[in-house]
Order: sequence, then C-alpha cells, then structure tokens
Amino acid sequence: MTRRSRRRALSLILATSVALSQVTPAAHADPSRPATIEAWQQSTSVRLAADGSLSDVLAISSSDVWAVGQQAIWDVWKNRGTIRHWNGTAWAEVSIRDATAAGNLRGLAAAAPSDVWAVGDGHDGLPYLAHGDVTGFDRVWPQERVAEGMRQVLRAGDWLGGIDAKPGKVVAVGSRDRQGLVLTGQGNTWTVQEIKEKGSLYAVAGGFAVGDTGTEPLVVHYSGGSWKSMPLPSIPGGYLRDIQTDSSKRAVAVGGVYRGPGDISPLVLTWNGKRWKRQALPDSEARLYGVTGDGKGRYWMAGYDPARAAEPFVMRCEKGDCEIIRGDAKKGRSSVRLQSVAYLAGKSTIWAVGHAVDTADRYTDVVESFAPKPAESKS
Repeated sequence: MTRRSRRRALSLILATSVALSQVTPAAHADPSRPATIEAWQQSTSVRLAADGSLSDVLAISSSDVWAVGQQAIWDVWKNRGTIRHWNGTAWAEVSIRDATAAGNLRGLAAAAPSDVWAVGDGHDGLPYLAHGDVTGFDRVWPQERVAEGMRQVLRAGDWLGGIDAKPGKVVAVGSRDRQGLVLTGQGNTWTVQEIKEKGSLYAVAGGFAVGDTGTEPLVVHYSGGSWKSMPLPSIPGGYLRDIQTDSSKRAVAVGGVYRGPGDISPLVLTWNGKRWKRQALPDSEARLYGVTGDGKGRYWMAGYDPARAAEPFVMRCEKGDCEIIRGDAKKGRSSVRLQSVAYLAGKSTIWAVGHAVDTADRYTDVVESFAPKPAESKS
C-alpha cells in the first residue's frame, strides 16, 4: 500500500469521519466579521514515534491534560496505542501495563484526576478498555455475573469509539453487528445494551451518545433505565462524531453531511432541552471532528478544511453565531487535521490535537493551543 493510499485509509483507522477523499481546493469565504477575541498561540507536539497521530484530548486542569492516539500507524507489527500526560511543563508517556498491547486508542474520560479511562482497539481483536493515572494504566476486562460465574461482555467484532466517566460509573459506546453498542459499569459489574437502530456510536457525554445510522445522524439518550434514540431533523447523509453536554437542557453535537466523494459539509446540532435543531454555520467545506465548551454557552469545534488544508481549523460558536478561526500554516506541512479539542478552565484556552502531514506524506502529531489575544498596551 502506498503512503498516499494509506493516507486515505487513516480516516477508517481513526474512525472520526466518513468517506474522506482528496478534493480540489475550492473558493472559500470566511465570515466577514474578523476574529477579534482569540489568537493562535503555538503549535507543538507530544513527540510520538514516526507516523503518529492523536485522537482525543482531555483537560482536567491546565497542569493535568491527557491525550491518546497511536504510533507507527502503517506498521502492523509496531503499531501501538499511546497515552500521554501534560503536567503543566512537559508531555510524558504513561505506561500501559499489559502484554496484549493496545492498538489505536480513540477516547478519553476522567471521573477524577486519579481515575482516568481510555478506549480503542486491542491487538487481540477485542475492544480495548484501560484504566489508570499518571503511574500507569491497566487493561480492564468488562464482565457480568451469570449463573456459571463471571462472563466477558465484549466479544470479537465489537468496536468502541467514545467514553464518559463519573465516580462509580463508566459509559463507553461503539457498535456490534452494525448496531449501536453501549457498555456501562465499573469494577466487576458491567452491562451491554445494543441500540435498536442500525449504525454506530462515536461519542458519549452526560447521558447523550452520537453517531449515525449509515444514512442519517443518530442521537441516543439515557432515559428510564435504557438508551433510546431521539427525534432529529431529517438530514440525509448526516453523521455525528462528538458531543459536548453542559446540562440536560444544553448540548452541542458536531459532524458532517456526506453527499458524495469530496462533497462534505459541516454539521452542528444543538439541544435546548426540548428538541435538536440544526445550527446555521459559515460557508465552509470543513470536516468537524471534535467539540468542547466552557459550560457557559461558548463552544469550539475542531476539524479540517480541505480548501486551506495546511492551516489548523477551529470554529467558534456562541449564542447562535459562529465564526471560523485559523492557525498559521507551517513550512513543510501539506495538511493539518485536528481530531479533538479540550477547554482549559481558568485559562480560557483550548488545546486541539490531531496530526499534520508533510509534503512527503509523513505523519506527525500536533497540539494546537488557542487563547484570548493579550490586551494591547497603551502608550
């Protein structure tokens, strides 16, 4: 497989988009209102091994940030998942104490600073669930109690893409036999629910999970002891990849609308406690992968704009108004794809993670930080 065809295959490996293909750069019109509130600060890296990418980022505080992804994407023997931690000064790799080895890690959640969870693929063909803290992570084997004793609840062919956690309860979502799958539990008590609708779930937060049916967006909600699908606007070709939940009455989900090869537009749905509504967006062909918020109604969406592929892309929305903000293109990069974004409370800063591709089609992980513009000094 050539690097160019491998590059196209990455969308499947990272499970963050659908049918992403090479497109010819098209004319793009940014909103007329310039970005005056925020400015890009820096572009850095956690220094993954060659051909590495980050899939998710989680900010507990400005000195306690987590990221997961994979290294050596194209080497079937060396490919492995990785967990990284930022302590306010530097990134460090956190060990995974498991001989079976993790493949691509896609999702992160934390119930507390010492209670962190990650999900993805195992090299043994089973979904991978890990739990730990800065001292290291251990693989967790979800089981349920049956008459004969304990039984594994996950099986070969299951897939997990997103996770949420609070003290005493973990929820991971994915798919089984082309149906949405929800794994719930902790310790030695786990349950699995298969969603009635066909499709896959990619992210979960605050009692909502999002994905698609293969033809339309899918949102399920935990109510009455089970997960049930919610009514949505009719959006043929729509899909959702991440959700930010502020409360039972306010949430934002992001994704896209696929109309054909190279023809994808961004999609944002908002929840007001009664119904889901489609958000009006600036004209763009961007792909949206991740969303975060400050809990006060301000949201940032990270992704990739093929029209200006080398520039890191973020969309900011507040009170129904959205604007596009771009980072600077760095020499040697042909594209930057931001897979996830996290808000650092107290700093008014967001960190977006993903990967950059250079002109030789080599992958490098990226961390793009974005913060308010410093106040101008007065003479």
